[in-house]
Order: sequence, then structure tokens, then C-alpha cells
Amino acid sequence: MGDVLKRLERNNFVVIGRAGVDIYPDPPGTRIEDATGFVTDLGGSSANIAVGIIKLGGRASLVTAVSDDAIGRLARNRLTHYNVDTTHVRSVGGEARNSFAIAESRVEDHQSVIYRNGAADFEMNDGDISAVDYSSYGGLITTGTVLARNPSRDATFKAFELARKDGLPVIFDIDYRPYTWTSMQEAASVYERAAGYSDIIVGNDDEFGVMAGGKDKGLAFAEQLAGSGAAIVIYKMGELGSITFTPGGSFQTGIFPVSALKPFGAGDAFMGALVAGLAQRMPLADCVQQGSASAAIVVGRVGCAPAMPDRGDLDTFISTHRITESEEGNFHAHSSI
Repeated sequence: MGDVLKRLERNNFVVIGRAGVDIYPDPPGTRIEDATGFVTDLGGSSANIAVGIIKLGGRASLVTAVSDDAIGRLARNRLTHYNVDTTHVRSVGGEARNSFAIAESRVEDHQSVIYRNGAADFEMNDGDISAVDYSSYGGLITTGTVLARNPSRDATFKAFELARKDGLPVIFDIDYRPYTWTSMQEAASVYERAAGYSDIIVGNDDEFGVMAGGKDKGLAFAEQLAGSGAAIVIYKMGELGSITFTPGGSFQTGIFPVSALKPFGAGDAFMGALVAGLAQRMPLADCVQQGSASAAIVVGRVGCAPAMPDRGDLDTFISTHRITESEEGNFHAHSSI
């Protein structure tokens, strides 16, 4: 684990995956079908994670494809706004279109409409991956969505191989989206292959259940991954918090209870803050706590990328809110790395 964490200290990450556009009915609480006004900003899990890292003092470059039209240019402009390096963001023409989501800023009877038809980010290819200088980064981050289609899938596995050759840690957010896959079985097979390359794996109980062939098998599967190659595996359980597995042990972490404005964005916020903490050599338990705090902040704000907290936001939140106690009753158990 020491070699993995040492490389992360460079605090400069190459992130593979989509940059989308999110559209929110305004004001918050408005149903999509009742809306007369909307606000928009950057979206997409990989882009959101990159923004989360940057807001907490790190650097991030995105590798993806966007559509060669006004929507693709909007996504690229917002990446630049958040200081995400777009050197490896390629524009693609033809029938490819940028993904976008219309999502309500409300929890009760929440509605989200996702447009992923002919998604431009799935056009990322081997050429995009081969153009990256992996030696300049501290870690490679990707989410499971990028693996759902080719050429993006094969290109990502090539990136894993190139990263491994350069000693670059691989960080994998399972991020299972059923609508992007032809079957759950296909997703499970591809995810298991990706996990074999990964040093850090993060997912929720449903996602590990997909990989394991049943939700009741997910927890044991996550623990097994930590004993067969991964340095850190985090099994998230919603309101029940999370369990972090390492080859040397495990610990449980609670959540920060908040009144949520929306039911999405928490996973991207968690990953961004977790990675930022690891890069800054925080104790692992504190990194997980920081991820939980960031998730709580983001579900209370409009949007995903614009909702990501900076260091002041995060420190203030942690100092003024109480995290729930884990079943073990000791948040810092087994927290050293």
C-alpha cells in the first residue's frame, strides 16, 4: 500500500470518462414538466470527480470525447471554468452527441431524464489513451460507465495497462448505470476484469452486488478484493455509512445526516474528496470521513460540479456537523496506513 499512496502524493490525476451537461428546473423543487426556466452546468461522473479534486487543491486532466457542436463546446468551456485540463478532450463529429441530464432538485418523487443515445464519450479510443503521458500523474481514476461500450471500453483497459507499466495507481469507481449496459451479467464480467487492475475500488452495496452475482454476496466480495490485490476497497451502504477494507483490516464509518435537496451527486463528491485526502497524506479514516462530508454537502446544493466543496467549505462542515457512530462505536479504529 505504501507505494500506491506515495505516488498519489503528486496530487495530479488523469481521469477517464464523460463530461456531460446537467440541466436543472429552476427554482429548486420545480418538476420538469412544470418548469419555465432552467439552469445548466457541467455534469458527468468523471468530470465531477475531477472538479471535486481541483476544488480541494489538486490537479486533474480529463480524457474523453465530446460532440463537435454547441453542447460539446459548452461542456468543454465549463471544464475550463473549473480548471480541468482539457488537453485530452477530443471533439467528435457525425452522429455522436454529448450526454446530458435533466434532473430535479428535489428528493420526493424525484425525476431525472438521462440522454445517452449515441453518446460522444463512448467514442474515446486507443489514440486518445496513447497520447497521455502517464509518468506525469499521481494516479488514474475512472468510473464504470466508461466501460459500457466500445471503443471506450477497450481504450480504458489499454489505459489500465499503460498505467500499470508506469507504476501509476488505478482508482475505480464502479458507478453502475443499468441503462448503459446490455445486461447485468456483462457489467459484472467487465467490472471484475477492471477490479483486477485496480488499487482502490469504491462502490455501493448494489454495485458490489452486481459484481458478486447478488446483493447478499457483495460485502464478502468487497472484502475478498482487498485480500487479492486491491489496497483499499470501500463498500458504501447509504444511510448505514460504509466499510473500508484493506489488506491489514477494516473499519466502519458513519454518515453526516443532512436535509438533502436532491438524491444524486454524492458518489462523485465522495470519490473526489477521498482521493484529495489520500493525496494530502491524511489518515485513511479521515479521508473516508472527508468523502462522507463532501457527499453530504453536495446533496444539499443544486448541481454536481458547482456543488463540490472547497477546503473552507469542507473544514467548516466537519467542524460544525456530527458524523453518526458506526456499529463498532469507534470511527478511528484501524485508521492508520
